[in-house]
Amino acid sequence: MNMLSLQQELSENSYPGRGIVIGRSENGKYAVAAYFIMGRSVNSRNRVFVEEGQGIRTEAFDPSKLEDPSLIIYAPVRVLGNKTIVTNGDQTDTIYEGMDKQLTFEQSLRCREFEPDGPNYTPRISGIMHLEGGNYNYAMSILKSNNGDPSSCNRYTFAYENPKAGEGHFIHTYMHDGNPLPSFEGEPKLVSIPDDMEAFTDMLWNSLNEDNKVSLFVRYIDIATGEYETKIINKNK
Repeated sequence: MNMLSLQQELSENSYPGRGIVIGRSENGKYAVAAYFIMGRSVNSRNRVFVEEGQGIRTEAFDPSKLEDPSLIIYAPVRVLGNKTIVTNGDQTDTIYEGMDKQLTFEQSLRCREFEPDGPNYTPRISGIMHLEGGNYNYAMSILKSNNGDPSSCNRYTFAYENPKAGEGHFIHTYMHDGNPLPSFEGEPKLVSIPDDMEAFTDMLWNSLNEDNKVSLFVRYIDIATGEYETKIINKNK
């Protein structure tokens, strides 16, 4: 698989929707995760990321403008021991509760499908990072309708053992803007992951469409110690 420019992937797509990037820094020291949200409606744009425990949650920026909270208010990031869960919906909780009961990442998602927001049927994208004893691996999942047909759910899981330094994978909900919005296709895109967290965060935020971007989360976790640093950028301030 050819490595793509994450900056180009984002800057040339006005609406990838919500996106997850997971990988390993170039020096091999850090497990890296990023999650961003975008919005076309007032309700979707009326959000911010706030820290909650070791994770984050979405929150209405202006509570008076909040309409339907069901698909926009959730915890995108939660931590279960040495596992970090990143998703684009309340399936974060489903994965957390399932893995807490010794189910696998894939098994935990068996009870979930794409979002019930026809005609888009937004895919549920999820990631899990596992650090243990100086070792690191991660997996990504997408649950999507069968080419817009909600009677079938297509389930794909991609697992990456001992990821190579400087490499990561990017998955997002929509191929591009449209009506209805076309779901992501194929396997997660191979992208580079730098050592510099500040530069990576700035690149991601500045590459997202100015009108549609809402919030960005980035975390670098020291693979040896488990210590981490988090950065959050919200358009609404």
